[in-house]
Amino acid sequence: MPTPHRLRVASYNIHECVGSDGRRDPARIAAVLREIDADIIGLQEVDARPGEASESMQMQYLASTLGHHAVAGTTLLRAGGEFGNAILTRRPVLDVRRVDLTVYRREPRGALDVDLDIDGRAVRVLVTHLGLLPGERRQQVRRLLDLLGDHPSDVVVLCGDINEWFAVGRPLRWLHARLGRTATVPTFPSAFPVFALDRIWVHPHAALAALTAHASPAARRASDHLPLLADIRLGSLG
Repeated sequence: MPTPHRLRVASYNIHECVGSDGRRDPARIAAVLREIDADIIGLQEVDARPGEASESMQMQYLASTLGHHAVAGTTLLRAGGEFGNAILTRRPVLDVRRVDLTVYRREPRGALDVDLDIDGRAVRVLVTHLGLLPGERRQQVRRLLDLLGDHPSDVVVLCGDINEWFAVGRPLRWLHARLGRTATVPTFPSAFPVFALDRIWVHPHAALAALTAHASPAARRASDHLPLLADIRLGSLG
């Protein structure tokens, strides 16, 4: 059950539920999500393809297994299915905005921008997966920074696979400047994490109590990324 004034947020690139062993197994992702017990889960690389097994519709399968609400952030239509971001949450959803972050001729990218009811308080959560090229990411982060000026909320969480390999890259510096610098936590590759591709920012920064990677044996197998977890204290904000 949710704990008043405590919020756990996860960012998790599930790699279409294909694990480090090459097996596509949504049940393993569901097991990892049960381990982390997050109130809000921002997912990337979520696949949906009609099939005989319910697990083929990954967002719906995971939401049903956990008993969570689900919000889709489709970025790509392919071969009769959908692919992109998603939010799973046990908290009520107040509003949803889907933002196109695609840079010309590059793979479609987007962000989910959602308002959630957290114990009577509106918390804004943005989930994204940025592009592979440095110039692409710079344009996408500029767009995200513009978005942060809209739909004001006293608590904002931005999370996702930022795909920034360089700790001093301009996209990270810009986001740190707006939302506060957070710890660098390696999450990729899951078997032996070296790169901090997955990030979570919380504003105001004082609300961020802890930032950790979930490196259980199950998480090391279920995807090529580890889940990144943020524990947030809302009670300290009054």
